[in-house]
Amino acid sequence: MTKPTERQNIRELSIISQGQLGSDGDGVKLTRLIGNKDLNMLDPFLLLDLFESDQPNDYIGGFPEHPHRGFETVTYMLAGKMRHKDNAGNEGVISANGVQWMTAGKGIVHSEMPEQESGLLKGFQLWVNLPKTHKMTEPAYQEFPANELAMEYRDDGSEIRVISGTTNRGTVGPVINTHVKPTYMDVQLPAGAIFEQTLPEYDNAFVFVIEGSISVGSTGKNIKKNNLGLLSQGDLVSITASSGMSQFLLISGKPLNEAVARGGPFVMNSKAEVMQAFNDFQNNKF
Repeated sequence: MTKPTERQNIRELSIISQGQLGSDGDGVKLTRLIGNKDLNMLDPFLLLDLFESDQPNDYIGGFPEHPHRGFETVTYMLAGKMRHKDNAGNEGVISANGVQWMTAGKGIVHSEMPEQESGLLKGFQLWVNLPKTHKMTEPAYQEFPANELAMEYRDDGSEIRVISGTTNRGTVGPVINTHVKPTYMDVQLPAGAIFEQTLPEYDNAFVFVIEGSISVGSTGKNIKKNNLGLLSQGDLVSITASSGMSQFLLISGKPLNEAVARGGPFVMNSKAEVMQAFNDFQNNKF
């Protein structure tokens, strides 16, 4: 096992949050980790939801047809399947360990419905803001099933699934985003294993523990399953699995530092732009 490089500024856990229970769509039960009253946003991240249930009544209603404008949605599945359809004729199924990175841009109307009637459905949806210069871009998709995502296997038993960004050992995720240059990694560590990842010093970053518990930074502060941890600024993340096989997401991105105006499914830079989005949607201009 390697030790953190002395000269680097190691990120520490600054805040730990369990998020807030809620529901969205047609009654889908979820935990809102970003986008709640305690953590409104973490520029450029507007929202992070965890949906997890093996009770069909918690998820079967799905997310019927709804619009978006001005940002990107990232759906990453851990278990089960979700079918996506939009008003441009695009359709597909996101399965376990697959990802869909959708750029809503100037406007899209879509639905996300469970492709199952029983069993465990578990996944995340992350909203990533678009800069003012690209909010009205054409909608687009980057979709990758599990076998097309980059995997890194280490001698200590660690496994890193890379959606975007590059690991310190050179494994590159397939999703490309030049606006916020995100890192999105799903990391599994056996007990005692250490994971280190270099990040741009002033990017906002967080971890979410899926299984087990991990200790973070030089202080070794612990964070357990189903908790989100904000990371302080710095250029190195150092994480140790502190109990059994642990799994976590590491996500970071460059802040846009722009005004944010929200109106339900629309995220623009001003209230007038949000009102225009509502008007365009009502007049079938999406």
